Amino acid sequence: MQQYNITLTEDTVKRLFLDGIEGVLREVAELTLNQLLEARASDICNAKPYEQTDERTDYRNGHRSRSFTTRLGKLELEVPRLRSQSVAEDLFGNYKRSEQSIIAAVAEMVVKGVSTRDVDDVARALFGEGVSKSQASRMCAVLDPVVSEFRDRPLSGYYPFVIVDAIYLDVRDDARVASNALYVALGVNTSGRREVLGFELVKSETKAGYKEFFRNLKARGVERADLVVSDAHEGLHDALKEEFLGASWQRCQTHFTRNMLDKVPKAIWVEAKSMLHDIYYAPDADKARERMKESVAFLSAKAPKAAALLEDSFDDITAVFALPQKYRTKLRTSNAVERVNEEIRRRDRAIRIYPSASSVYRIIGTLLQEINDDWRDGRLYLDMEEYLAGADSAGTQPEPLTAAAAISGEQEEKAA
Repeated sequence: MQQYNITLTEDTVKRLFLDGIEGVLREVAELTLNQLLEARASDICNAKPYEQTDERTDYRNGHRSRSFTTRLGKLELEVPRLRSQSVAEDLFGNYKRSEQSIIAAVAEMVVKGVSTRDVDDVARALFGEGVSKSQASRMCAVLDPVVSEFRDRPLSGYYPFVIVDAIYLDVRDDARVASNALYVALGVNTSGRREVLGFELVKSETKAGYKEFFRNLKARGVERADLVVSDAHEGLHDALKEEFLGASWQRCQTHFTRNMLDKVPKAIWVEAKSMLHDIYYAPDADKARERMKESVAFLSAKAPKAAALLEDSFDDITAVFALPQKYRTKLRTSNAVERVNEEIRRRDRAIRIYPSASSVYRIIGTLLQEINDDWRDGRLYLDMEEYLAGADSAGTQPEPLTAAAAISGEQEEKAA
């Protein structure tokens, strides 16, 4: 068996006994590995450096520096280069696998919402070296192919219910930081499970941006939605009417409540909120309309703008009354996607400014994929049996969105 002699300097040995093993262990490991690499190079060449011999099998060709991160910290190695062979292929092959585990750990921490400072502290404790923001971002790049596959996956054609919203994130663009909108669309499939249908980062919320977003969903397989829930952003609403022909629109009641109360004097704020609650939870559409008229009569004198808004928006905020009672609570608002946004915001508070758009897709995309997996394996969101049975008896089997579908009767009435 080959034996190697390792030489330590007198100063290193003294420090080992005076300062303790922890203080110089990294230095000892670095010296040891560098000497082992030199000895290994001599073994492969069958000759020492500059030795002239007929038994020589290879020639040295300088050195290359290589950083080697271990639990002792970063070791700086000088690896001998040979003309035809590798001195440390096995060593660095094993190191690469270890490095991949470090990268995976850092990526997991970032996706889970751990701040860069905490990631740096954990990495320093485990591996002896911290991780900067740019290093963490590069490490997370291993997630890109997985996220791309999730983002572009085919979708099953019929999603009875779709919920759409946007959340704003700060993203660095060259030398400036700008607020970008992240569109997020969820769907409830015929099995009653939620899915993350898609997400897209854009400069701002516009009709053109939403149209492109919805067209991408259709290109990936979405053929029909019966009810779409969202807030009343003008660009979003207009894009929905054009791209989801034949679908009803449920204006998020939570957003509408905020919008209307902004137009109500504080003195009657409690009464106005109570009136909206009575409308939202009416037993049927007729009773809801009756309560709306009473509310409009009350508000007309004290808050005429709020009264007009309520009357004009009534059909939009009560579209959910066309559904059986059991489905209304979860579809009267965009709360399903708002809860997803809360998870996004938790990560966002740790990151604050994303270094690029690709980092948003990487980090938030991985989070959305995890949420989607949890939904797929978790409890049903809605029992769709009653809804689908009613659709079958009414003869309302889905038509592809690409076909010439007519706008719903409610939208035709408004257009007239």
